[in-house]
Parts: sequence; structure tokens; C-alpha cells
Amino acid sequence: MWRVISGEPAPEAVERLLRLLPGWFGIESSVLEYVTASRTLPAYLAWPDGTQAAHTPAAHTPAAQPGGVLLAVRHFPASAEIYLMAVDPAWHRRGAGRALVAALEADLVSQGAEFLQVKTQGPARPDAGYEKTRQFYTDVGFRPLEEIHGLWPGIPCLIMIKSLRRGSPASMPDVPCAE
Repeated sequence: MWRVISGEPAPEAVERLLRLLPGWFGIESSVLEYVTASRTLPAYLAWPDGTQAAHTPAAHTPAAQPGGVLLAVRHFPASAEIYLMAVDPAWHRRGAGRALVAALEADLVSQGAEFLQVKTQGPARPDAGYEKTRQFYTDVGFRPLEEIHGLWPGIPCLIMIKSLRRGSPASMPDVPCAE
């Protein structure tokens, strides 16, 4: 279980977690941009509960530090974006990411938002780490919308979306598209 708190900026947590994930955040200029943004954006921080804290999987993840962080941007009243999410690799696949997304979604729904998006590296540039990232977002209800080129130099950007409306289908059927 995870305890998620939100509200205050957390640049130290953002920088610490990004530095633990060079496979995803290995471009120094991008890390610095995220840290700069984290000084003004409210952060969602995932803290391991007492049970997990007693079984900390790595020495660099003491219970006194959050195991994950999420920053979101509200573009319009009806839509928001996961701007950044990073989870300490020692805590991967233990529910921190799901807890962060669920906390953000609960806040957005209570504020009347209808859509949530996230941008990640697209499948046109194969990468095992980003395949896991895309699978995580699919597992929590996001669907691919469009892969665009040119937003990030040399890296395809996959835009994934999720409806936050109550009663929306948990999964959309695969329908062949006309090309």
C-alpha cells in the first residue's frame, strides 16, 4: 500500500528520483527542465506505508523519502496531462505508480476534468524500458492517440489519453483503422 500526498512543489524529490532512472531520464538538459518545472508545479508524492517501509528493497530508498513522484499540468478545465512521473526502480511493480495516477485522477474528477493525457516515447523507436512504460499506462486505462515526430528531437512522441468520465468503458475494443 502507498500513501500519496499532494500540494507542495518537491524539486529535491524530483531530482533524486530522475537521477535514479538514467534509462528514462538520461538527457541532462531534460532533467534540469523537469527540476525547474517542479519548483512551481504541485507534486504528488508516493510514500510506502509502514509495512513496505519495514521491507525497504534498497538502501537508497529509506522510508523517509518518497518512492515516486508525479507532476501534472491542467491545460483546460476539462483536460490535464501527466507532465512527469518517476518511481524509484527499487519500488517498480509494487503499486507506487498506480497509487500516484489514482490520486491524480480522483482530484481531477472532483474538479470536473474529463480527460487525462500523457506523452511518452513512441513505439517507432523500440526500447524495452519504454515498452514497459507504455504497458503501465495501458494497464491503468490509457489508450494510444497519436505518435508524432518533431516534438522531441530524434524521439517519436506517443500521446496516450484516458477518459475520466464515470461509466466510461474500461477498455476500448480494437477496431481496424483505414490507412
